[in-house]
Amino acid sequence: MRTMISLIKKDRNRRKNLILSAVLLSLFFLPGCDAIKISEVYEKGAVASASPIATEIGLNVLKSGGNAVDAAVAVGFALAVVHPEAGNIGGGGFALVRAGQEPEIRALDFREKAPAAATEQMYLDDSGAVIDQMSTVGANSAGVPGTVAGLYALWQEYGSIEWDALVAPAAELADSGFIVDDYFHQSLSRYRERLNQFEETSRLFFPNGSTPLVGEKFVQSDLAGTLYLVASEGRDGFYTGSNAKLIIAAMERHGGLIDSSDLAGYSTTWRSPVHFEFDGLDIYSMPPPSSGGIVMGQILKLLEPSDFSASSFGSAEFIHLFAEACRVAYADRAEHLGDPDFYNIPDNLLDETYLTHRRGLIDHEYAVSSETIKAGSIGGAESTETTHYSVVDENGNMASITYTINSSYGSKLVVDGGGYLLNNEMDDFSAKPGVPNLYGLVGSETNKIEPGKRMLSSMAPTLVLKNDEPYLTFGSKGGSQIISALAAVLLGLERFGLDPHEALATGRFHHQWLPDQLLLEEGAFDITVVQDLIRRGHDLVQEDVYSEIHLIRIKDGTMLPVCDPRSRGNGDGGF
Repeated sequence: MRTMISLIKKDRNRRKNLILSAVLLSLFFLPGCDAIKISEVYEKGAVASASPIATEIGLNVLKSGGNAVDAAVAVGFALAVVHPEAGNIGGGGFALVRAGQEPEIRALDFREKAPAAATEQMYLDDSGAVIDQMSTVGANSAGVPGTVAGLYALWQEYGSIEWDALVAPAAELADSGFIVDDYFHQSLSRYRERLNQFEETSRLFFPNGSTPLVGEKFVQSDLAGTLYLVASEGRDGFYTGSNAKLIIAAMERHGGLIDSSDLAGYSTTWRSPVHFEFDGLDIYSMPPPSSGGIVMGQILKLLEPSDFSASSFGSAEFIHLFAEACRVAYADRAEHLGDPDFYNIPDNLLDETYLTHRRGLIDHEYAVSSETIKAGSIGGAESTETTHYSVVDENGNMASITYTINSSYGSKLVVDGGGYLLNNEMDDFSAKPGVPNLYGLVGSETNKIEPGKRMLSSMAPTLVLKNDEPYLTFGSKGGSQIISALAAVLLGLERFGLDPHEALATGRFHHQWLPDQLLLEEGAFDITVVQDLIRRGHDLVQEDVYSEIHLIRIKDGTMLPVCDPRSRGNGDGGF
């Protein structure tokens, strides 16, 4: 294997362009982030991601002549190296793309699929009860990965520079190592017990039996080998040959279902995005099997007629109305949304006639019990450890990408010899219709497990046009909280006049129908707001939020990338 890798590296070195020298001279000494960084505006290109290292790689692609999609591909592979809790090649996701001045915005579905051997009752015991952790830990929780195929499909359609030049920076980074910052150290420390369930995982993340310390170099030789193969062979370097054999060996060793046919047969799908208008903006987001675009559209359209001029963004009046709109929209999510290749999604969920009827269920003063709110009459789990990134360039190209391995560090199982984690996305199906999953979401028959099916998601990479020109690209991590967070931030920007920094830093709030609770970000709201919401009948839960938004706003010929202060915070940059 190492001999083959060496040959691949030599061949790559003969063909790589100047991007690598620019990347590797600057990456390893970037500071960590502890607070909000005031972003600058740029004219040529901008990137916003969860990692300053990945962002720098994307910027170097743009500076070398690549377009926004080229940079997005490079950022995706880099995040697999430096942000393994969510960045991945063992998971899947979604992308929205605008190619220059072309009027069409397209959505790419590279969500994971259920293996062919999957069955509807695979996570139930003989009595029909859900078996604890079977859908969340280990090989049996993994869907067929889609990330490599997705990034390759984006490059095939829109790439302007050589494929290996986009993968090589990540491979070099894994091979040479990167400096551990406090964020990565704390993340590994927090999940150490769960990651130590598997010898392969423990060996990768805790060399010599200890958590890598801040300032140490973290090397991932096996992952580098996998990335060199992908750089040389494209998607086949992951889905066939030696890497596919490593995945199958992991399945056999740990009781998983993915086989060689599942891997070789995996396919991405181009879809028409969800499109709706709100306050004069054209908003494009991800369609099913993501629920993100439709549910976000419902929340915004339900609230569009409301006058918030007498309210502030964090007021009890606004939060109450927002929560009630979420309650109605998430009820529809549970009943009507799933993989459109297996289920006919109702086509009127964003129609004004339908929404007018649903709007009538909202009480402007008091919380309505979720027991009285059902999915509309039309005639699952979701990951918290997702990551989103946005890229734009001066030619009007826009890329909004959200991908995931589901919960933090996915299945917790590293493919031995491959150096990457497998996802635990099978938990995003309804293991048993009506039973809440890992994140409290309830699903129906629409999202039941079926061979080859894509599990329902809340990921919502989004592009916004204003007067037919690029205006905003954004998305978030955070499972079911993705949708509410994006809707709230857009309302903050457009209805309350917040600037992007304020919109991202302001306290978050979330309701998802079931459980019937209103989540408030802990410590972010005044006691009078809390008391008023209790008076209105809300069952409040105050805790840390999962959402983490990275956006770029385009205005007056300039680009403003902003990263969520809840993340490392300095993964935004441009030139």
